Amino acid sequence: MEASNPYAVARTAADALRQRGFDEHDVLLVLGSGWSAATDAFGEPVASVPFTEIPGFLPPVAEGHGQEIRSYAVGDGPRSCRVLAFTGRTHLYEGHGVDAVVHATRTAAALGCTTAVYTNANGAFRPDWRPGTCMIVTDHLNLTACSPLPGARFVDLTTAYSPRLRAIARQHGPDFAEGVYAMLPGPHYETRAEGAMLRLFGADAVGMSTVLEVIAARELGLEVLALSMVTVTEGLDAGIDPSAVVEIAARSAAALGSTLGRILESAGGRS
Repeated sequence: MEASNPYAVARTAADALRQRGFDEHDVLLVLGSGWSAATDAFGEPVASVPFTEIPGFLPPVAEGHGQEIRSYAVGDGPRSCRVLAFTGRTHLYEGHGVDAVVHATRTAAALGCTTAVYTNANGAFRPDWRPGTCMIVTDHLNLTACSPLPGARFVDLTTAYSPRLRAIARQHGPDFAEGVYAMLPGPHYETRAEGAMLRLFGADAVGMSTVLEVIAARELGLEVLALSMVTVTEGLDAGIDPSAVVEIAARSAAALGSTLGRILESAGGRS
């Protein structure tokens, strides 16, 4: 029974990471499509291990996702923080179930993280948001018909995306946009009619990740920030090229590496 308990599996994964040189951490960082390029600004990791060597993890399969779990020391002042970085994620569309999608979040909580920063790539419904624009997520639409919470676990999502962390992100990224992120299960992109529906629902951008992870994080008491990179403007006749999405996200995230580092240090640094 213990092996089938996803929270117990996460504790086992955290113990395995401790044995590989990962001590207690402050901030969970999940890197979406192309976002691994941002970690170049953090310097060399303190420790790293392939996903497949830690219980419960699967190798990320989406284009633009890395294959390692890394530990970084970000900042060198009194507010330096220990960042547990996952260079890729498991998506719902891969068919492994919701527990696999949120396993990194639960493992990070078991390793001491109290703050979670999620990143992803999106398609934007705002024509004034050019590709390369970073959006601070203010709220979400969960359109997957799934929840990571088993049974009668009632979690308040009124302020799922921390106002404190959003203010920190605006301080360090004054050019960042803000908006509502809608999650569809994928892996196909939405039709024009579905895009029109999402706009009517209040979505500013759409993607295939993050929302279920945020719900799992809030259940465990983690304070959450989500940053979403615009890679395409929805509704154009040119359509969507998955490889171009990753290329734009990687180029834009690399330019934001130092900004992301400052956000992490301010968000999760020790006083």
